Amino acid sequence: MRLASQPAALVGRLADPPLDPTPDEARSRLRRELLAPEYHEQNLLQRLVDWLTRRIDGGVSSASDAPPLQTLAVMLVAVLLLGGLALLLSRARRTARGDDEDQPVLTGEDVTAAALRARAVTAMAEQRYEDALVDGFRALALRQVERGRLDDAPGATAHEVALALAVEYPHQRDRVDLGARLFDAVRYGDRPATEEQAAGVLALDDELAGVR
Repeated sequence: MRLASQPAALVGRLADPPLDPTPDEARSRLRRELLAPEYHEQNLLQRLVDWLTRRIDGGVSSASDAPPLQTLAVMLVAVLLLGGLALLLSRARRTARGDDEDQPVLTGEDVTAAALRARAVTAMAEQRYEDALVDGFRALALRQVERGRLDDAPGATAHEVALALAVEYPHQRDRVDLGARLFDAVRYGDRPATEEQAAGVLALDDELAGVR
């Protein structure tokens, strides 16, 4: 009886699933895990920041009971990691701004400068200052095209428009450059615009239109 019970117990143990998954099972589990919604709620950079923060917090906590030199080393590594992350974020923002500067001012829309200006004035009255600023700067650029002061270049960026207008109106260089930067920030950078900023672009359009 004793000998018969041992094989039965052995068979029972062998029938249990192995503790370690096979490579195929591991890949399948990982795939199912990565499909979970929480992995898509935050972007990769944010997950990296969270991971790095947890590692630093854990390292500082562990170092609290460590010798002074070891604690200093942990703090130094944390500062270097944070500095590297800050540099990465800064470069990412500069790249995004560079992409914005490559976007055109005028689209393929069949519209006149007067129509764009009317839209901007309506947007101002309705306190839609972003729309007022964008249409106001487009009206300014198109009006100068209609007057022959700017070349008719549909793909011209706000920066290129500002450079060309600075040659035609050197005394307005700073205001033209500011208008171009505001246009890029609002239209392609999703930045809010103030009433004063939108009004400044419309006033600049009026002043340039009055120059003979």
